[in-house]
Amino acid sequence: MITSLKTQPLWVIILFTLGSISFLKFSFSILKWVYVNFFRPSKNIKKYGSWALVTGSTDGIGKAFAFELAKKGVNLILVGRNPNKLEDVSSEIQSKYSKTEIKKVVFDLAGDLSEGVKKISEVIEGLDVGVLINNAGVSYPYARFFHEVDDELLNSLIKVNVEGISKVTQAVLPGMLKRKKGAIVNIGSGAAIIIPSDPLYAVYAATKAYVDQFSRCLYVEYKNSGIDVQCQVPLYVATKMASIKRSSFFVPSAAGYAKAGLRWLGHEPRCTPYWPHSIIWGLLYLLPEFAVDSWRLSFCLKIRKRGQLKDSRKKDI
Repeated sequence: MITSLKTQPLWVIILFTLGSISFLKFSFSILKWVYVNFFRPSKNIKKYGSWALVTGSTDGIGKAFAFELAKKGVNLILVGRNPNKLEDVSSEIQSKYSKTEIKKVVFDLAGDLSEGVKKISEVIEGLDVGVLINNAGVSYPYARFFHEVDDELLNSLIKVNVEGISKVTQAVLPGMLKRKKGAIVNIGSGAAIIIPSDPLYAVYAATKAYVDQFSRCLYVEYKNSGIDVQCQVPLYVATKMASIKRSSFFVPSAAGYAKAGLRWLGHEPRCTPYWPHSIIWGLLYLLPEFAVDSWRLSFCLKIRKRGQLKDSRKKDI
């Protein structure tokens, strides 16, 4: 005989209700995850404007974003520190997308920021810059304890990852406000958001935490002005900066990441565009922090050991 719920004790009814609510919430979360990762349509990027500015555009994710934007029919302002690489990337893009207009800005964010930002301001004057991809960033050559971080590396991390992104955004934002439309994508890192700590990369992780908070605040400040601000939080991507040569299911190529990144542009203020990364995020979330901290410290100590070995070999040559 099936017993009516009404005849059950109050505590059973409460537990059943809470369980049902939890199940519905979990089911909704799964359905939402499936929708946003596989079915939600991407935004028409050209509606933001006919030009996009990409920093760190000569390698890795920045270069891949430039190609994807050109594929969408957007003109490009490429910012990079190496004039030869800028020329090479520009030629590569135009050989494939001949209708794409490209302007180049030689600017080392670790150098004179005022002069570099002035160059950007001069180039974008009068252009309908609708998208800004703040991709340029620096990390450690390899893992090291904080007391081992020399002044040159420390200053470079703060100048590029904090000051650079702030100054470039400050240069591009007024034009977007004037036109009441635009999209800003700041590339963050799982080192600052997904894992509870990133030992032996302390300053890098801290600068990327700045990027996340900076993005969130701008999202709130300008969402009613037609400007979408977003922090994208990738995990490992096969790039020179990550010292990963081959892509895999959980480690996308730069092109694979950029393609996913553009699909998320203009949506949530913080996102992890490459869906296998979000699976890792979910698994890490289930583990206790001390366990993740212990694993991460052990992992980074191995990176440090390999890096020190390479340095010692270079000195011996």
